[in-house]
Amino acid sequence: MPADPVGGAGEAVDLLAEGPDRSAGSDRSAGSIGVAGSAGSVSVGSVGSVGSVGSVSVGVARRSGAARVVLFLLAVAVLAGSVAVAVRIGTADVGWTGLGRVLGARLGLDVDPLPPLMDSLVWDLRLPRVLMAALVGASLAVCGTVLQAVTRNALADPYLLGVSSGASTGAVTVVVLGVGASALGVTGGALVGALLSFALLLLLLRRSGLDSVRIVLTGVVVGQLFTALTSLVLMASADADTTRAVTHWLLGSMAPARWNTVVVCAIVTPLGLAVAWLCSTALDGLSFGTDTAASLGIGVRHTRALLLVVTAVLTAVAVATVGAIGFVGLIVPHGVRFLVGPLHRVLLPCAALAGAVFLVWTDALARVAFAPREVPVGVITALLGVPLFLLVLRRRGEL
Repeated sequence: MPADPVGGAGEAVDLLAEGPDRSAGSDRSAGSIGVAGSAGSVSVGSVGSVGSVGSVSVGVARRSGAARVVLFLLAVAVLAGSVAVAVRIGTADVGWTGLGRVLGARLGLDVDPLPPLMDSLVWDLRLPRVLMAALVGASLAVCGTVLQAVTRNALADPYLLGVSSGASTGAVTVVVLGVGASALGVTGGALVGALLSFALLLLLLRRSGLDSVRIVLTGVVVGQLFTALTSLVLMASADADTTRAVTHWLLGSMAPARWNTVVVCAIVTPLGLAVAWLCSTALDGLSFGTDTAASLGIGVRHTRALLLVVTAVLTAVAVATVGAIGFVGLIVPHGVRFLVGPLHRVLLPCAALAGAVFLVWTDALARVAFAPREVPVGVITALLGVPLFLLVLRRRGEL
């Protein structure tokens, strides 16, 4: 049954905001309510799964608050356990007792410290690396979730939209040309590159609109452009050793992680997540389209600009520290959305936890799969992400 574009969409957003009780009641009376296609259209049909971003199924959204809390606490416990186990994994085995002795000694407890070499291995190399993987995974998952809502495109993530490539170009330019020697200089260069690439993407799409296929294709073009610029900078200005090191870094690796970069990510990532979470209601509205969001009193232009800057900052910090890691922002939000539903106040923190767990274990696999040689973690995420990318395209009828 067609509905008024403003009133119908407003009722649909209210349905999402009021939670499972009203959703269940609506499901009993009408089967399911979905919002799809153009902004504000409401259709009645059978219970289904979530399709593209901006379409909502009551069957998926109907989750009790208690179940969500339990799932969130379980994710926190899984993340803590994953970090502890991943610190022990590597070519040199570290037992639980050894790990406890390292942490105890650093906390000033009365324990026998490990030999200096083993202590440095755990404290200076493995622990920062694992924590960095958790922070970067959370950042990229949040970026993917936000971009999928803002662009109403289920295939959006920083890697596919060229943001990671732009950040890589900025960071490499700073490193090779020596514009800034500090981590802040590299991060600043990555941020400028990320903002430039996203601005170029929006400029190219200003007349064609935010059609999902056009966004992906244009993002690929922008990404290739900045990848070519990165190669040009390397070939024109870098020596052989720098080129080799930067090329390996660009594939994505947690090996450069140290405590100073972990501290930067530990500050930026929670702030970015907090800003995105405070905009969760706006993200729910934007997932229905800009017209619908505006009719609900959301300042579309300013909110979208704020969220795009947040994703650019998070992507820039991640790329500046560990290189470009693709598909995390594509894989994680879809899986978490299936488990907890589309409400962003629940989806964003759960996606951050799931992204952290995913990248911690992916990095562990990259370390031990071909030991003693290490595979860049970006290679592993691409191998896992490409099949899912094709699966999402097939489900959307675009393949």
